[in-house]
Order: sequence, then C-alpha cells, then structure tokens
Amino acid sequence: MTTATQPARTDAAERRAYYERIRPLNLTPLWESLHALVPREPQTPCVPALWRYDEIRPLLMESADLITAEEAVRRVLVLENPALPGRSSITQSIYAGLQLIMPGEVAPSHRHVQSALRFIVDGRGAYTTVAGERTTMYPGDFIITPSWAWHDHGNEGIAGLSEPVVWLDGLDIPMLRFFDAGFAENDDARVQHVARPEGHSLARFGHNMVPVRHDHVSMTSPIFNYPYARSREALAQLHKQEAPDAWLGHKLRYINPLTGGSPMPTIGTQLQLLPAGFQGKTQRATDGAVYSVVEGRGAAEIGSQRFDFGPRDTFVVPSWAPLRLSASEEVVLFSFSDRPVQQAMGILREAFLEDA
Repeated sequence: MTTATQPARTDAAERRAYYERIRPLNLTPLWESLHALVPREPQTPCVPALWRYDEIRPLLMESADLITAEEAVRRVLVLENPALPGRSSITQSIYAGLQLIMPGEVAPSHRHVQSALRFIVDGRGAYTTVAGERTTMYPGDFIITPSWAWHDHGNEGIAGLSEPVVWLDGLDIPMLRFFDAGFAENDDARVQHVARPEGHSLARFGHNMVPVRHDHVSMTSPIFNYPYARSREALAQLHKQEAPDAWLGHKLRYINPLTGGSPMPTIGTQLQLLPAGFQGKTQRATDGAVYSVVEGRGAAEIGSQRFDFGPRDTFVVPSWAPLRLSASEEVVLFSFSDRPVQQAMGILREAFLEDA
C-alpha cells in the first residue's frame, strides 16, 4: 500500500492493464480525464462563424422549388456550427436556422416542448398564430413560441403586398436533447382557429401595466410579439440621452413584463445599437451568443478572427471567446443565448477588459 509520501511505483503498461480490467465493469479512472471534465476555464468545441445572408438567400429560394412548407412542416436551413457537424446546433445549447415561407403557403400547426423564438429577417406580411392569437410579421420583430403551445405560420400578404418572408429561428433543442425531455405533437387542424384579435397580448401587457385579475402561470412572457418599431425607438431615445457603453454600445434586454426577467425561461434576447464609428473594447461571457444584424455594417473580432458583417447576416460567438464590436455606420444587432439558464444555475460569468 502506498502513502501520501510514497508515490505508486507503476509504469504505463501496468496502468493500461488495470484500465482494461475495470472496463468490463463499466468503470473508468477519473484521474485520466479530470483535467478535461473540470477545466481551468471554458473549453468549448464551438468556433466563431458568420453566415452571409446574400449567399444564403438564393439557396433558400431554391429550396422552395424542392419542397413545400407544408410537406417540410418547417422549411429551414439549419445554421450549424462548423465544429459541430450533424448536431443541428450553433452552440452547445442553442439551435438556429433560417426559415422561409412563400406567398400562399402554410406551415401546419404543431407543438413541442422546445421553446422557440422567431426574429424576422426579410420580407413582411406573413403571420404566426400562437395559442389562438395571430400576429403579422415585420422585419426586426421578435416573436415567441412558448413551450407546448400550438403554432402555425402562413403567408397571405398584406395591403396587396405578397413576398417571401424569412426569419431566424432560435430554439433550445440541444438543451432538451441533453435532458432527453423532448415531446412533440401534430395538430388535427392545418391551421388554428383564431380566438383573439391581433395585438390582444400586447394591449394587455405591453404598456407597463397588467390586468388586475390576470393570473399568468407560464414561465414565458404573456407578450409573444415584441415589435421592432417600439424596440428601435427605445434604442434611439437612449442614444440621444446618454453616451454608449465602451463595450456594448447601447444594449437593452427584452423582458417578461410580469417578472422583469427573460421573456423565455431558457433563451435570453437582447437588442443593441452601435453608433457610427464605434470601436468597442473586449468583452467575454460564458453564454455563447448568436447575433443577427438588423441594420448597418461593422465588424466582430472574435478571438483572432475578424468578421465583417452587413444587414441580415448572422454570426456566432462561442462561450468565453473574446469579442470586440465595431461599426463603420450605425448598427443594430439582435442577439440570443442561454443566459437565463446560466443565471438560474449561478454560473454566468462576464469580463469587460481594458484593452491595451
């Protein structure tokens, strides 16, 4: 027997033989993997990446000739992190994809326990119906599909305008896959019966007031469409009244009006404005984030890589990767991540560095 002052006198061959003997018992030595299981800092397999919308849009339009929205159920090109091929994940915990619905199409009603967001990227006049309430989609709108809520999409056009509509989907699919907790169900009806007028949820909850006798039990915001026109105006007013943060510019988070917390229990969402000429300092965070460019042109320096972005592009920043944002013209960015989960677990960490 060895003691703390007498190290084991074994060679590599003896250890390998020991490992072979314990493997049939489904045992493995922690000391061989402890450094990887409990790293000194995050060691994500994800890599930074940027998807240029001008390159993707023709391929999305081509997909409409290959399969209808109804046949596909959801016609989406998944944005896969280059380091996670085949995983349908843009980060370890988040799924993202660009969904297309053509004029006259319907993506049929279904529901699933995965929570989803839609951020409208291109086109207007399509709609989504969630739990009996319909909302028309406009570029920059942030729309929520709560867990286990019936939802369908369609494109009937608006005011005589009929055009393809594209939005960025963000879901917690990898999280649900990790927990082996996924359920889904197709509706008996192709589209839902609309039970409430459009704008009903926003009228009830969108003005810093709540109906006195309302008893909302869901962890998801009772508002399911946060219109871009209102969010953009909030950023514009902030820009007029105060100097930008040296790391973030002007950055606001969307909230659940009933709790002040995230609108979704698993995904946090934010909107930020970078003034023209902004040169941000380096920031880091453990929540790997997905960014959609709403307006303007600029650059994201992620670690040692630089990505020049323009309107409708998407880029991903892995966990704990150094990020510096700059803007050659006024920029607006929408972003989402697993921040609420990390906050609930008490593991979220951020760093705002003073660049040399």
